[in-house]
Amino acid sequence: MASTRWPAPAKLNLFLHVNGRRPDGYHELQTLFIFLNHSDWLEFEVIPNSDTLTLSPAIPGVPDEQNLIIRAARLLQTTLSSPQGAHIRLEKVLPMGGGIGGGSSDAATTLVALNHLWQAGLSEDELAALGVQLGADVPVFVRGKAAFAEGVGERLQPVELPDAWYLVLKPDCHVATAAVFQDPDLPRATPKMALDNLLEGEWKNDCESLVKKRHPEVANALGWLLEYAPSRMTGTGACVFAQFEDEVTAREVLACVPKGLDGFVAKGENISPLFSTLQQFK
Repeated sequence: MASTRWPAPAKLNLFLHVNGRRPDGYHELQTLFIFLNHSDWLEFEVIPNSDTLTLSPAIPGVPDEQNLIIRAARLLQTTLSSPQGAHIRLEKVLPMGGGIGGGSSDAATTLVALNHLWQAGLSEDELAALGVQLGADVPVFVRGKAAFAEGVGERLQPVELPDAWYLVLKPDCHVATAAVFQDPDLPRATPKMALDNLLEGEWKNDCESLVKKRHPEVANALGWLLEYAPSRMTGTGACVFAQFEDEVTAREVLACVPKGLDGFVAKGENISPLFSTLQQFK
C-alpha cells in the first residue's frame, strides 16, 4: 500500500484551571482546547500480515517503545483480529516540552490513521478510550473538535470559538508536565465554574506563575509578548501565545521577535486538520 500523510496538529489551552488533586494523584482541571493549523506530519505505510512497527527518524533520547507513536500503534494492534504492521515516518515540526500537545497529537494521529488504514473498525469513542491510556490530552485530538474539558481532561464538551490568529513563542527551555503537577507550589484550588461563566470571564493559566519562577525564559518571553497583546502560557508550557484578529498583525509582531526566541503564526481551528484529513480518505 502506498504511504499516506496525516497531520498531527498543535493545540492551545486558552485557559487552564487546576481545581484540586484527586486521591489517585491526578488533578481535576477545567480547560479550553483549540487546534492550530500548524502540525507535525506522519506518513504511514502498512505492512500486511505482520506486527512489525518501525519509526523514523528516531527521536534522540526516546527509545521507540517509550515513544507515544509506537505505544499508540501497539495499543491499537491489540484490538486487531489479524496482524498488521506499519512503517511510520515522523516529520517533527512542533517543539517537545512546549505545551502545545506534540506527543499527544502524534499519538492521536497514529490511532486515527491506523484505525482507518488497518480497517480496525473502532469507533471514535473506542479510540478515545485507548487514547486516554496514553495521555490525558490524547482524546481531544482523537475527537477533533475544539472543546471544554473537565476531569483530567477526558470529559469533553465541543465548543465553537470565534475565528482568530495566534502568535506562539517557544522559549529555549523544556518544561516537564509531570514536574509541574508534582510541584508543591502549584495552585490547586481554583473553584469550578460553569462553561458560560468561564467564557465570559478573564482567562488565566494556573500553571503560569510556577513555570515562570522555575523557568526565567518563559517569564521573559511572556513579558515581551504582553507588550503587544494579552498573552498567556499554554498547558504546562513552555510555549506562550497571544491572540490577534488577523494574520497580518500577528506576523508583524512575529517579525519583531528578539533573537533566541522561536515562534510561528497559525490560525485557530474548531475542527482539527486531522479530522478533515480523515474525511478525505473515507
